[in-house]
Amino acid sequence: MRMRPLSLAAVCGAALLVPALPALARVPDDGERATHRATGVREGSVRAADLLGKLGRCTQISRGRYRGDDGTPANIPVCGRGGAVYWKADMDIDCDGRPGRHCNRRTDPFFTGMTAYQDSRGGRLSSERLPYVVIPGASRVWNPAADGIRGGTLAAVVYRDKVQYAIVGDTGPKGLIGEASYATAANLGINPHPVRGGARRDVTYILFRNTRVRPIESHRAAVALGETQARKFLRDN
Repeated sequence: MRMRPLSLAAVCGAALLVPALPALARVPDDGERATHRATGVREGSVRAADLLGKLGRCTQISRGRYRGDDGTPANIPVCGRGGAVYWKADMDIDCDGRPGRHCNRRTDPFFTGMTAYQDSRGGRLSSERLPYVVIPGASRVWNPAADGIRGGTLAAVVYRDKVQYAIVGDTGPKGLIGEASYATAANLGINPHPVRGGARRDVTYILFRNTRVRPIESHRAAVALGETQARKFLRDN
């Protein structure tokens, strides 16, 4: 994850505060409406409305609040509820990791070939193929590990009426929050382009404490564990 400037997805009509960009590969028009194309795996049966309905009023567990992008107000708290932590933010696209057709140095001026966490064989995660979320680096504001959130932790990302199970796959700047992989965005129907894509608001990231998807690169394993943990969360809250 990189330091994110204000993006077109974040501020309508604002100038894109990035260095001169190389020519970008065109994303097909249906990229914004893509559903379950990145993984080919059907998600579980737990409804988005049911998960959101159990979150209730935010009980803030972070000492401070995060920005969604550089230059925006720090107004996003990390909240705790039962066996989960969560936040509501925008979604920026993390295209880092194994390069592919859509995630590479030509399409993403901030591309790096590594993520904070690797697959079970020590290889690079693929943003294009694996739904993952990005957590902030540990700081005085919040230390994810102290709340049972680490690489491979199970996440449920909710956008509109869709739930996408994912894993924690990367870390980012200590003061920013609200980012996920190309596959996460595509499967939620969000434009996944690393520069022009993302969602401006209303994305909920629910991370289940002390869980771990094994192997980390298996989305099928994430969905299976996600269905179990989501139903437990609904039952216990």
